[in-house]
Amino acid sequence: MYLNTRGLISQNKLERSNMGGERYAAILVMVMALLIITTAQVEPAWDYANATFYGDMSGAQTMNGACGYGDLFKQGYGLETTALSTVLFQDGKTCGACFKIMCHNSTQWCLNNSIHVTATNFCPPNYTKSTDIWCNPPRKHFDLSQPMFRKIALYQAGIVHVIYRRVACIKTGGIKFDFKGNQNWILVLVYNVGGAGDVVDVKIKGSNTDWIQMSRNWGQNWQTTSNLMGQSLSFQVTTSDGKMVESDNVAPANWQFGETYEGEQFQTEET
Repeated sequence: MYLNTRGLISQNKLERSNMGGERYAAILVMVMALLIITTAQVEPAWDYANATFYGDMSGAQTMNGACGYGDLFKQGYGLETTALSTVLFQDGKTCGACFKIMCHNSTQWCLNNSIHVTATNFCPPNYTKSTDIWCNPPRKHFDLSQPMFRKIALYQAGIVHVIYRRVACIKTGGIKFDFKGNQNWILVLVYNVGGAGDVVDVKIKGSNTDWIQMSRNWGQNWQTTSNLMGQSLSFQVTTSDGKMVESDNVAPANWQFGETYEGEQFQTEET
C-alpha cells in the first residue's frame, strides 16, 4: 500500500499557512483599530465657526490684548494669532490654546490653505447691535490677524465660514515666566507654552517654602501674595489636558521684577 506522505505534508503546510494568514489578518485588524482610536484621541473632530480679521498687515493692532501678552513678536507668537469670541474665550481660560483653521463652503472666497494660530486676545460682544454680532454668545468666532485671514480667504470676503479644531502648540525653547509686582504681590505672566497651550494651574515654590498655589489674575497672569524675595523659584505648570511640567530653580535667588526666566517645556509633536 502506497502512502502519499508528500501530499499529506503539503496539505499540512497549507493548513498551517492558512491559519497563519488568518492570525496575521486578525492582528492587522486589531492594529488598525488601535490606530483609529489613537488618531481619534489626538485629533479632535472639526467644528464650525466664522472668521473675520482686525488690524492691518503689520499686526500692530494685535499686540498686548486680553490674555496679558505683550509684544507678540518678541514672545514668539508673531502674526499667527487670533482673538476669540465669548464662548471660545471662556474668561481667558483658553488663552494660549492653538487652533487649526480652514475656510469652508465658499468657492468664491476660500483659499485652499489651513493656518495654525494661538489664542492671544478677546473679541468682545456688542449688545447694542442686532446685526453683525459675530462675537456675541453663543457664536463661535475667530477674529484673526489680517495676514492669517488672507492665508485662508480673500481680503474682500470680510467674513467667512470656517472649520476648526484644537491642535498641539509647537513652541521654540522653554516656558517663559515674566515677573511683575512688588515684594508682597508677585504677578507672573506664563507664556510660550507648548502642548495644550492653555494653562489651568500654576504653583510656585521658593527654596525655603513648600509648593504655593497661585491664582489667575487675568488671562495668563498668575499671582501670589507670598513674599519670596531672596529665594530661588520653581514652578509647576498644568495645562487643560492634565499634563504638568515642573521647572526647578527657574529664577535664581537674586531674581528681579521686570525680568523673564525660562523653564522646561511640554514635549509635543506637530499635528
